[in-house]
Amino acid sequence: MSSRLTLTPLGMPPWPTQDPFLFCVHHDDRYPRGNGHYGPDAPLAGRQIGSDFSGRDGWSMYHGQQVPGFPAHPHRGFETVTVVRQGRIDHSDSLGAAARYGGGDTQWLTTGAGVVHAEMFPLLSTTQGNPTELFQIWLNLPARAKFAPPHFTMFWAEQIPRLLAPGVTVTVVAGALPGASGAPLPPPPDSWAAQPEADVAIWTVRLAPDARWTLPAACGPRTLRRLYFFAGQALEIDGQAIAPGVAIDPPAGEALALHNPGAAELELLMLQGAPIGESVAQYGPFVMNTRAELQQAFADYQRTQFGGWPWPDEAPVHGPDPARFARHADGQVEHPPGAAKGG
Repeated sequence: MSSRLTLTPLGMPPWPTQDPFLFCVHHDDRYPRGNGHYGPDAPLAGRQIGSDFSGRDGWSMYHGQQVPGFPAHPHRGFETVTVVRQGRIDHSDSLGAAARYGGGDTQWLTTGAGVVHAEMFPLLSTTQGNPTELFQIWLNLPARAKFAPPHFTMFWAEQIPRLLAPGVTVTVVAGALPGASGAPLPPPPDSWAAQPEADVAIWTVRLAPDARWTLPAACGPRTLRRLYFFAGQALEIDGQAIAPGVAIDPPAGEALALHNPGAAELELLMLQGAPIGESVAQYGPFVMNTRAELQQAFADYQRTQFGGWPWPDEAPVHGPDPARFARHADGQVEHPPGAAKGG
């Protein structure tokens, strides 16, 4: 039996996080069919366009004006990990890089010294709905990496290790899990997750009704672990009943027996890592170690725009073709494995 489980209601987003994580949001939007211009074929009257987080009719426009998503905005000093389970995301940035990804892909962006990027949710289908579901996770950078060169890494769905067992699917975006297919994916080199002592793991766990699985103990002595029970009816951990809609902090050094006693599939997101243990100064899109560094980040952005914005508008969309791709700042074009022209 686990010695203790600390439970925290999830409440309104963002979800509560712990060092080394800074932010976690689950976007789950049931967008209608598209209007042929990548926006919803539905009236927008009554929404606060440019800042619509209403969830009205099961979806939001967020900061988008015509296309849902997040037009150009700056970041410095941390990493975004965007795990897209449904739909397509169009990435564009101030380095001139671009990507279209989704359907199980993950983009890991090291913002480092500073980058401006847009994340738009193009509604490509004009004949049926465009469901879009993703996790946006912010992972802090240690002080020594706050000014690392910005870049992104793509983890295509075909590359991401998974553990498959009867009634059990564990998707391993970061970290190592015995029994998972394939080797662990290497995080970006300047990431806290690239340090062996960091013991960073980002997993999703899916259990069918009456399925059981033992979550192994973490490796590091300082590791913190948090489970987000975001979908399903019921969960048991070491025999203790857990209601949905909570964050669960178990002792990371203990294996946990998970059981789904409900009639519906359940899902958990796990964020795990050893704390960086440094001071955090955060304001809006910048995360530094001191207030002076925050002030400098704002001054640098006002002065340089982190390289400027090379796109014709603040919310670029990459055309009607749903094929996934990534074009990096050096001009290298990347496609999912086995898909010469994307897929």
